[in-house]
Amino acid sequence: MDLPARISRLEELASDLWWSWNPDVRQVFRRLDYPLWRLTAHNPVRMLQEIAPDTLARAAADPAWLEQYDHALARLDAMRGARNTWCERECPELNRKTIAYFSAEFALHQSLPIYAGGLGVLAGDHCKEASDLGVPLVGVGFMYPQGYFHQSMSAEGWQEEMYERLNWAVAPVEPALTPGGKPCVTAVPLGNRTVLVAAWRVRVGRVKLYLLDTDLEENAPWDRELSARLYGGDRETRVQQEIILGIGGVRVLKALGENPSAYHLNEGHAAFVVLQRIRDLCDLGWTFDDALVEVRRTTIFTTHTPVAAGHDAFPFHLVETHLAGAWGDMGGHREQFLALGHYDNGGGPMFNMTALALRTAAAVNGVSQLHGEVTKHMWQPIWPDTPYEQLPVKSLTNGVHVPTWISAEIQHLFEKYLGSDWLDHHDDPAMCERVMEIPDEELWAARDSLRAFLFNFIRERARQRWTEGVAASRVVAAGTMLDQQTLTIGFARRFTAYKRPELIFSDPDRLARILNTPNRPVQIVFAGKAHPADDVGKHHMQRIYRRALDPKFGGRIAFVEGYDLHVAHFLVQGCDVWLNNPRKPLEASGTSGMKAAINGTPHLSIGDGWWAEGFTGENGWLIEGHADPNDQGAQDWADAQALYALLEEQLVPAFYDRDHRGIPRRWLQRIKASIRTVLPQFSARRMVKEYVRGMYLPAARSEVVTR
Repeated sequence: MDLPARISRLEELASDLWWSWNPDVRQVFRRLDYPLWRLTAHNPVRMLQEIAPDTLARAAADPAWLEQYDHALARLDAMRGARNTWCERECPELNRKTIAYFSAEFALHQSLPIYAGGLGVLAGDHCKEASDLGVPLVGVGFMYPQGYFHQSMSAEGWQEEMYERLNWAVAPVEPALTPGGKPCVTAVPLGNRTVLVAAWRVRVGRVKLYLLDTDLEENAPWDRELSARLYGGDRETRVQQEIILGIGGVRVLKALGENPSAYHLNEGHAAFVVLQRIRDLCDLGWTFDDALVEVRRTTIFTTHTPVAAGHDAFPFHLVETHLAGAWGDMGGHREQFLALGHYDNGGGPMFNMTALALRTAAAVNGVSQLHGEVTKHMWQPIWPDTPYEQLPVKSLTNGVHVPTWISAEIQHLFEKYLGSDWLDHHDDPAMCERVMEIPDEELWAARDSLRAFLFNFIRERARQRWTEGVAASRVVAAGTMLDQQTLTIGFARRFTAYKRPELIFSDPDRLARILNTPNRPVQIVFAGKAHPADDVGKHHMQRIYRRALDPKFGGRIAFVEGYDLHVAHFLVQGCDVWLNNPRKPLEASGTSGMKAAINGTPHLSIGDGWWAEGFTGENGWLIEGHADPNDQGAQDWADAQALYALLEEQLVPAFYDRDHRGIPRRWLQRIKASIRTVLPQFSARRMVKEYVRGMYLPAARSEVVTR
C-alpha cells in the first residue's frame, strides 16, 4: 500500500498487536475511518488495504489526528526501547536470556483465529503480560490456515461449523527471518519422510510469537494439511501435529538464532520438545541420562485440566511409527524415551503426553489451588515412591490480562479514583482498596452504559441475521426480545457435559417464574461453541437454543452465535452476573469470570477452579448444593435448587432494591467488592510475576551449558 510520507509508519503500527490492548493507540485506527474499522472487525491490517487514498490524505493533513498518531508512535518506540522494565529491575538474571513458551493455541485478537477457547486465551494473555513486564518470552505455536471453525446455528438449533481459509495478507503476520535474512524453513523428520516447516512471526509488543506452517508446495498434499486446522483430524493427525509442534518448534527456534534458557510447555501438546532437546545434547556427546537431567532442570510444565479426555494419549505403535526419523543417534534409547510417556489410565498402557511432560519437567503446576491438589491425586502414580506432601506439583492460579479485558468505562473510573498510574500497580491489593471510594452513582452509570453496549450489539447482530434472510426463529433466539433494564445473567464458554450448561433448566417451571416475575424480571444470555466431535455438548446447546424459543420463558433467554474474542468482550463487560456451574472438581481454573468481575459483573459459581479461592462471601455468590457427590443426579438437582434460591433470595432483591434516585446500593457494594478482590489477585500481572520468580528464574539458573 502507498501511504503518505507523513504517516508512513501506520502499517508498522498496525502489524504489532500491541495496539490491541492500548486504547489510545486503537483510537488512531478508529478515528481514521470508523465505518471501515467496524466493517473489518477491528483489523487495522485489513483496514489499511481497503481504505480509500483520499481518506489517508485527509488524515495526513489533520492536526488533531496527527497528534494522536505521533503519540502512538512515540509510545511504540518507547515500549520497544525500554530499558527499565519490571523484569530488568527485579530479575536482572533474565537479561539477555530467553524463555520459550509452547502452546497449541494463542488467542491474541479475532483477526488471528488460531484459538479455540480458554487455553488459547490464557496463552495470549500470558504473552501480552510478558510484553508489558519485559519478560524475555518467545512463543511457539501453529499458523493454522483454516484456524478454528466459525459457528452458526441452524433453525433447529444445531451447531454448524464453517472453516474459512485465512487470508494471510490481511492478518498481522510476517515471514520469520533467519539471522541471514532468509525466510525460516526447517526440515522435521516424520516417520520415514521429511516434512518442511515454515515459520511466521507475530509481533506482540516486546514478545515474539513464531507460528509453524506445513502448507508448503514442497510437501506432499497430506503433509500440507497437517497444520490446517486447530484440533482437527483423527488421532494419527494429532500425534503428527504434536511432533511438528514439539520437535519442529525446537528446530525452528535454533534456525532463527534463538537459544532459550528455559522451555515452558503450556499443556501436554508440546511435550515432544523434550525429545528434540535430549537428542541435541546426545548429538554433542552427552549420555541419555545426563541429557534428561539437564533438560528436566530447564523445563516448566503447566497442566490445565483434570478431565481425562483433555490429556492426549496415543498407542505406542503410532508414536513409534511417526517418531522413527526423529531418534537419530539416540535410537538405542528408544525404550527409555517411550517409558517416559508410559501411562495406564485404566484402558491399558498408552503413550500419554501429560505423563511425558510430568516426568521431564522440574517445575509442574496446576492452574488454581484446588486444581493443584486434584492434579496430585490424579497423577500420583507417576511418582510411586514419593509421599503425597512431597509430590512435585505446585499451584499457580491463572489470571487475565487486565488491559485487554477492562472496559473503557471502568478504566475511566479507575484513572479518576485509583490514580492515573493505576495500570502499573493493578496487582497491588492496597491500591485496589480505593475501588470502594468510587461513587455509587458513577459506577452505576458506567454499568448502565456497558449494558447498553451489550444490547445494542445483540440487537445489531439479530438485525443482520434478519437481513440475511434467516428463519424468524433464529432472529428471536438471538435476543431480540431482551430488555436493557432487566437483570441479565451471562453464560458463555465451551459447551461440554462437565460444565453443565443446562443446570439452570433443571426445574423449568421454577425458572420460568424467576424470569417472569412482574417488576423484577431476569434474563439469560448464552454463548459458546461445542467441539466438532463433542456430540453431547452439541445436544446441550441445541436444547438451550430451543428453550430460547419456548413461550414459557417469555423471550428472556437468548443464544448469541458465533462466539469469539469480540463477542466475549461485550458479554463479560455488559452482563450483570456471570454464571458458572461446572461439576466439581472438573473446572481447573476458568478465567471468564475473572474478566467479568473486574468490569463489575460479579461471579455466581460453584466453588470450583479459581472461585474456590476467590470467593470471600461479599464479592459474588457461591452455589453450594448439599448432596452425595457420588450421585451426579442428586448433586445436579441440589446445585440447581441452591442456584434458584440464590436468585430468588439474594440476587434479584439486591438488583431491584433501589433508593429514591434509582441506585441499587446493595448491588453496587457487591460489585465494588468483586472488583477490589479480583483485580489484583487474578490478574495476569500477578500470574506472570509468579511464573518468573518461582519457575523461570530457577530454570534459567540451571541453563544447559554444552560440554
